[in-house]
Amino acid sequence: MRLAIFGVDSVPPELLFDKLLPRLPNLRRIYDSGFHARLRTCDPPITVPAWMVMMTGKSPGELGIYGFRHRKGSSYTEGYIVNSTHVKYRTVWEILSDHGVKSVVLGVPPGYPPKAVENANIVSCFITPSQDKQFTYPESLKEEVLRVAKGNYIFDVTFRTEDRAVLKKELFEMTEKRFDVAEYLARTKPWSFFIMHEIGFDRLHHAFWKFFDPAHPKFVSGNPYENVDLEYYSMCDRRMGDLIEAFGEDCATLVMSDHGSKAMHGAFSVNQWLHREGYLALKSTPTGQVELEKADIDWGKTKAWGWGGYYARIFFNVVGREKQGVVPRSDVQREKQQLAAKVKAIKDDRGKAMSNQVFEPDAIYPVATGDKPDLMLYFDELNWRSAGTLGHDSLYLMENDTGPDDSVHSMDGMFMMSKPGWKPKKTTAEGLKAEMVAPTLLRLMGLDPKREGIDAHAIMEVVDAN
Repeated sequence: MRLAIFGVDSVPPELLFDKLLPRLPNLRRIYDSGFHARLRTCDPPITVPAWMVMMTGKSPGELGIYGFRHRKGSSYTEGYIVNSTHVKYRTVWEILSDHGVKSVVLGVPPGYPPKAVENANIVSCFITPSQDKQFTYPESLKEEVLRVAKGNYIFDVTFRTEDRAVLKKELFEMTEKRFDVAEYLARTKPWSFFIMHEIGFDRLHHAFWKFFDPAHPKFVSGNPYENVDLEYYSMCDRRMGDLIEAFGEDCATLVMSDHGSKAMHGAFSVNQWLHREGYLALKSTPTGQVELEKADIDWGKTKAWGWGGYYARIFFNVVGREKQGVVPRSDVQREKQQLAAKVKAIKDDRGKAMSNQVFEPDAIYPVATGDKPDLMLYFDELNWRSAGTLGHDSLYLMENDTGPDDSVHSMDGMFMMSKPGWKPKKTTAEGLKAEMVAPTLLRLMGLDPKREGIDAHAIMEVVDAN
């Protein structure tokens, strides 16, 4: 059997299933003829690590990947961006290659630099610096991709911008080119397993959510982008239809997202809060917005600091671990508990209770490896981002501190599956999780996930259960 997957980044079931699906004929056909469900993402709900959780069956803790950017060891200010070399577990296509199964892999993150996989044609993902770099395996494939893309293959767009008109044009162009390359690869390369990832959905949501969602706090009726979600999804649906035709009648088709999206209510300035609560010490007060790395911090008097993003990462300044550590190792757990209690008591800008969550990596994963934070904070179930910068007039920012942003990530992505002649016992189910995807794909391809070192249950076990 052949298996093809559309990876649609950050697509929430509320937007696809509940709003747009009736006007998307190809996606509706998959929905009606097979199985569909909400797919619970990982903690944290971020593109990297979520796609690797789905493609390896391992947790973020096992992968040692907690987001795009990671703290470098016990440094106060140094960090690094996760890439493909940080993924130490085998992906589905690497396992299939070991069994002689040929694959096409287009844009699955983190896919740069592209790994050499014997039985695969691979094009790297949106973290690729530029098309001047080597972004394919085999290397000769790069020339083909650039030819199909007319010399300009677009990995990503600058989406935190006020110029929505230019962004919309670039976004549609990027995605059209991705589908051009996908269709070329589907028609010209040998494969039994095909997967493409499109980051454009995520960029659309971040840049345009307040324009098309009437429930967004900043929505204005009658704006020029009120239907941009339908425009973009319709274009993708049309191109998916072309690809499904190229796949052939013997191909099973899956559509899945790594997490969802929802309206952003604001950003909470975590480091200013830590300063106010006596955790973070400053030698001088910033006169305007300043990044943590550039702030005049008195590390010798600082107990804890944070990183911003969709969630906050908290690091304690531990004696013997950090260069100027002040928290004895014996006090770390107590300090975590005290800080967690204070975080859970934080209210929003209107004095309303927030549903704040605090996680400890060692407690929520089977194992927590790599450069992990000491604590992970979700502000109001992720409705509020975490702002890591200092120098604001308030703890509550109505805009993202790294540029315009309309949406945040949510915990539920989506999953749809259809295959020739298949009548699932259930057309939907609850309890699906991201780590169930890899064993599902392997089972569909005729392999035993447990023999490949993956213990998670397959979605097929849920679908076909009585």
